[in-house]
Amino acid sequence: MSLRKDNKLILIGNNSLVDLPSPSSLSYFWNLGSLLGLFLMVQILSGLFLSFHFSGDVSLSFFSIIHMMRDVNYGWLLRAIHANGASMFFLLMYIHIGRGLYYGSYRFEKVWLSGVSIFLLSMATAFLGYVLPWGQMSFWAATVITNLLSAVPYIGVLLVEWIWGGFSVGNPTLTRFFAFHFILPFIILFFVILHLFFLHEKGSSNPLGLMNSGDKIMFYPYYVFKDIFGFSFFFMFFMMICFLYPYIFMDVENFMSSNPLVTPIHIQPEWYFLFAYTILRSVPSKIGGVIALVMSVLILYTLPFFLKHRFRSTFFYFFMKFFFWMFFINWVLLTWIGACIVESPYMELGMIFSIVYYLLYIMFWMIYEIQDFFVL
Repeated sequence: MSLRKDNKLILIGNNSLVDLPSPSSLSYFWNLGSLLGLFLMVQILSGLFLSFHFSGDVSLSFFSIIHMMRDVNYGWLLRAIHANGASMFFLLMYIHIGRGLYYGSYRFEKVWLSGVSIFLLSMATAFLGYVLPWGQMSFWAATVITNLLSAVPYIGVLLVEWIWGGFSVGNPTLTRFFAFHFILPFIILFFVILHLFFLHEKGSSNPLGLMNSGDKIMFYPYYVFKDIFGFSFFFMFFMMICFLYPYIFMDVENFMSSNPLVTPIHIQPEWYFLFAYTILRSVPSKIGGVIALVMSVLILYTLPFFLKHRFRSTFFYFFMKFFFWMFFINWVLLTWIGACIVESPYMELGMIFSIVYYLLYIMFWMIYEIQDFFVL
């Protein structure tokens, strides 16, 4: 059973998850957390089976992927599930973060901060995994991204060579990336457990924005069956992509073995990193670009500390919704520009939308500060 005391959820007995009181107004946007947990397990299991046949050597890595696809029973399906599962994971995570911004979930500090940590670890894991096939885009993406560390004053070049394990991206780099790509998902799993612990301590937010609503229903059977329906629907969509369009999210350059002597015409990361990549290349200074890139994600950590008013007026709701959709449109445009060639007018548009990206965060803060003067 569950009891509330001093705004904290006290869990008693063995069926605490089943009996967890949850707000009755939760929509399907609250299914995304459980879906993310499902896809995390899909990624861990599919990655484990792929690792049985993967070779972390620069002369064998690309051909071990071909061996999986052609010679291993259902190896093509495992790879499609793992590669497209990463895209689905980030798609769900971005919607999950967007829902948190829209409904003010950042008010739950521990839940929000642990969630942002999961996001950062997921980005690191996805980048490391993108390098492993050792295709053209994998090699050059590793070269470009690791070179960003050279912008660190005094120790930048030393840091890059230490990560490379030499004077260029090579076999030691691939071996290290494979090791970290394998271990990081289990660290993410630990943070997910921490995330759930903090969530069950405070209880879920809800579309009404009420912190201590007494309108509660049991997690089982209402939300269990709702989650199962969400699993079924999204998993059908996911398997349709794996069977009908397995390479829709993959770059054509990555179907060629890496060649250090031939640079791709347009180097770009996966779609879920394009918004940050646009911000990076929009700043003329190298160190400035790196700082802007890092802050584009780390700025999420600041929200619980700057947007912490418990009272929220009608004025606040109206403008927060307006600026949220402005933020969403701007994020989509940044993602689109990141996939475009670095030339005019995309360079100028990238600079404009990068500035708008940070201005919208400032606007969020300003609305919080001035809302007390517009109580309706």
